[in-house]
Amino acid sequence: MARKLFSEWLGTFFLVAVVIGSGIMAERLAGGNIAIALLGNTIATGAILVVIILIFGPLSGAHFNPAVTLAFLLRREIDKQTAAFYVIVQILGGIFGAIVAHIMFELPLFEASATVRSGISQWVAEFVATFGLVATIFGCIKAKPEAVPYAVGLFITAGYWFTSSTSFANPAVTIARTMTNTFSGIAPMDAPAFILSQLIAATIAVVVFGWLLEEPQ
Repeated sequence: MARKLFSEWLGTFFLVAVVIGSGIMAERLAGGNIAIALLGNTIATGAILVVIILIFGPLSGAHFNPAVTLAFLLRREIDKQTAAFYVIVQILGGIFGAIVAHIMFELPLFEASATVRSGISQWVAEFVATFGLVATIFGCIKAKPEAVPYAVGLFITAGYWFTSSTSFANPAVTIARTMTNTFSGIAPMDAPAFILSQLIAATIAVVVFGWLLEEPQ
């Protein structure tokens, strides 16, 4: 259990450090071109997802995401106590990732984001992104488990561009991104609606794909 929890903590740390760090780097190098900055942020995020799932998948299942942990809990593939511990270390890992990203770029350890991400379009985008992420995971587990790391990385890469929210799809990452007033930030007051959308989407995805992937009788 200690190894599983540390894996979830470390994986989420790397995920958030890359999301925030690459956002800072991209913004600094893009010369004001937001599309170029988003592209840099996208490539780094998609790439690190493949890497950390390959590394930590055999150790903890590589959730790095309370919405994913909730989905596995609803499928009864993880017990309640383990799920609770996973969520705690994911959130802590994400916060530490934000801090370290700021240290690397000589920023204050904590800076509340001023980036407004609110409204029905953003909430629907987070629902779609999280539903799609959970669908990707369970669909690949059913058909081709070894493809999960690549499929997740590719889905989030696509999600950065086809959703108006840039596809957070992760409550732990959402919380961490409230603590950075940089390219990837989200205002703290906007985070609860994102998280609610993510959790609802994960729940509905479990129901839909439980039916869709059910073995015929």
